[in-house]
Amino acid sequence: MIPVGLFIFEMSVGESTVLFVDGDDDEAALVAEYLGRTESGVECRVTVETDPATALERLRAGESFDCVVSDSRLPGMDGFEFVRRVREHRPEVPVLLFASDDPAEIAACVLELGVTDFLAKGYGATQYTMLVRRVGHALAEGGGTFTPETSVELDHVAVVGADGRFEEVDAGYAALYGYGAAEVVGLDWTALHPREAVEHVQSHVLPVVRAGGQWSGRSEGLRADGSTFTESKLVQALDGGRLLVAVSAVEDDPEAGVEPGTGESRTDPGSEAE
Repeated sequence: MIPVGLFIFEMSVGESTVLFVDGDDDEAALVAEYLGRTESGVECRVTVETDPATALERLRAGESFDCVVSDSRLPGMDGFEFVRRVREHRPEVPVLLFASDDPAEIAACVLELGVTDFLAKGYGATQYTMLVRRVGHALAEGGGTFTPETSVELDHVAVVGADGRFEEVDAGYAALYGYGAAEVVGLDWTALHPREAVEHVQSHVLPVVRAGGQWSGRSEGLRADGSTFTESKLVQALDGGRLLVAVSAVEDDPEAGVEPGTGESRTDPGSEAE
């Protein structure tokens, strides 16, 4: 077992540096191993810190890292507080959460903190393969936040299951569509959109997201009373085929028609090969 403290794994020195923060020594070593494999396609030098306070000191001292990856549960400090402090000192650096918590429980915090990406920990090698891809994507894209379009404002969060039905919905999300949260849980996502918007999501949004990408932009929502409204939305793939959906209502521009769905798509490199 690796002693608590600093563990540095180096492959042949590449152009990128990654700081991985996790209180679990074995997990830290495993992630460093996967990121360091030649076949990972990510040329980087990985520094692992098991103490978040030490990691922050290194950042404050000006040590250069191209990407920071952190668990959501850290010894002596809440993982979200760690991310918040990283953002304060190094807002230009991509920050990824490799989260021990259930995505449905931390989605609001993820959006509030503006992390670049997040992935729930699972079992087996697949979680590490996916993490390598997300790190590679963050390094390729550079700095940024979980929301790629600054014009997309996201206030409320829901999780859609692999079967297309809502599993978790906050009260504000449901209220936008004229429902209570309990009424939306179990509904198919298509019930909250008019036909044209559903067709756009099925043909343009879901293929990108299911391949490991992300979509953000504007779409059209359908309320319980049959009225429609323009929604600002982000859709992100979670583990197990689930989707994180963040949304808020926006006022329509009376001089510019709103298409059934317009926005920006981003796809993880190499996701098609999975």
